[in-house]
Amino acid sequence: MTPHRSVGWSCGVSPTSGVGRGGPGSVGRGFSPGMLFLLLLTAIAAVAALQAQAPPPPAGPPRPPRAAAPVDMTGVWVSVVTEDWQWRMVTPKKGDYASVPLNEQGTRVADTWTEAKDGMCEAYGVGGIMRMPGRLRISWQDDFTLKIETDAGQQTRLLRFAGAAPSAPAPRTPASAAAAKRSLQGDSVAEWQGGGAGEVDPFTGRGVGPGSQRWGSLKVRTTNMRAGWLRRNGVPYSENTVVTEYFTRFTNPAAGDWFIVTTQIDDPTYLMGPFITSSNFKREPDASKWNPVACR
Repeated sequence: MTPHRSVGWSCGVSPTSGVGRGGPGSVGRGFSPGMLFLLLLTAIAAVAALQAQAPPPPAGPPRPPRAAAPVDMTGVWVSVVTEDWQWRMVTPKKGDYASVPLNEQGTRVADTWTEAKDGMCEAYGVGGIMRMPGRLRISWQDDFTLKIETDAGQQTRLLRFAGAAPSAPAPRTPASAAAAKRSLQGDSVAEWQGGGAGEVDPFTGRGVGPGSQRWGSLKVRTTNMRAGWLRRNGVPYSENTVVTEYFTRFTNPAAGDWFIVTTQIDDPTYLMGPFITSSNFKREPDASKWNPVACR
């Protein structure tokens, strides 16, 4: 019995089909379907490599901070006092500076306060204003400046973002900031951090599930301020203070829109170490309860 002899170049098509050895439509000697498939893959890979070597399209100009905001901070917000009630809702008694890491010099200054000074604007500077019970009205003054107005003390804070467009005022340098006139609210530089879709635990920053809610943090660093009080009873901070804040915005399906501001006060003049607090704010549906009261 004559053994069957295989043909390595055969397309495996019957001679009667018209596609075979030397016939019409023949693929050709030495090119099996498998080899053609490999050649095709090689060509595709070569084209992809050429495309990968092409320079990326030029990036467009960066969006201004207002357009790039990961969250909406605008609106009227009311403080929700859930801790330190005895130091925030009422004026503490003279000499009550518990939990504030005052050094000896800071203690001496705090002890000079009298009840006759209650209500003075020193209590409404950048070091203490976010701890005041009351309401905030937040809006965009322009594409690079977020404005915070307070009804307590009738103060206005301007949070200026770096990287402004040429037509916008350039951020101040440390030298120019030091030379500028100091104010109760100082000079604040802001930047967005993080942000995205989904519910987020504001204390851990971790997502807890999908959804349309959005979260994000705003970092603000403030310097070049006038001296003021951390509390209404004259607990001091100096003009050398640096205030760093993190505004974390989140939404709870049942409780609505909130933000928490975590504030760190670093003062080499009156404090032995950082003084850190966190304050809660809830968005209100309108401005019907807005009631500005000036400090003196």
